Amino acid sequence: MIKFIASDLDGTLLPPDKIIPPETFGYIAIMKERGMVFAPASGRQLPNLKKLFAPVLDKIAIIAENGGIAWADGKIIFTDPTPAEGVTYALGIINEQQGLYPLLSCADCAYYSSDYPQFVQTLLRSYSSAKKVDDLFKVAQNEQVMKISVWDSKPCAEHGGIILPPLIKGLRTMISGYDWLDVSAPCANKGRAFNALLHYFGIDRDESVAFGDHMNDYEMLCAAGKAYVTSNAFPLLKQKIGEEIPSNAQYGVIKKLGEILK
Repeated sequence: MIKFIASDLDGTLLPPDKIIPPETFGYIAIMKERGMVFAPASGRQLPNLKKLFAPVLDKIAIIAENGGIAWADGKIIFTDPTPAEGVTYALGIINEQQGLYPLLSCADCAYYSSDYPQFVQTLLRSYSSAKKVDDLFKVAQNEQVMKISVWDSKPCAEHGGIILPPLIKGLRTMISGYDWLDVSAPCANKGRAFNALLHYFGIDRDESVAFGDHMNDYEMLCAAGKAYVTSNAFPLLKQKIGEEIPSNAQYGVIKKLGEILK
């Protein structure tokens, strides 16, 4: 019996217009009634995910910051922050590159320093709690940073995703979307947060399902008893996972949820 279902959002559950499919909240209510747990699993910040799922917040768990935070029953039950010295080190390298704009993601707020209009407009669409500061290095010393989110003015796979990984040593640098990549603690990933929630709820791996579309979902998909990727998923992830459902534009996750709940 399936008791725990986690799904990535952008590119997976959410269609290209980024609007939650109308069936989603109804399915979550059914899951709750049946003793099942649903968890959106995203690189987005916790405040944004709480706002996005406000109508069913009492019925879900959350994996935020690409696994940096796991939240359930109104509290954070797991964190995997990036060490302050690692944040400072990575920021120095990122700031030397052209067209890359860092954002420090903390549990309750994200901090940025650039005024570049396209960057600011993009981040404000995804971050419900964000604040401009003069010095990100001071934030790194005074706040617990979950990860550095980096907005790329070019497609990540052709720019930042090539430049940063060989330069930033000892940290995990991973493309998380078309124009975003994340720098985090070496072991931080959605899979660790996924396992933390399974342990918290006392659910076995074989009773879990996960959905994803990009390589930042890989560890979570491996942690689940059953894993699916959308047909629009990153080619390498499709190759590694194998089980494919219709694309996010075709509401593949919603269709599969309907099948599971039947």
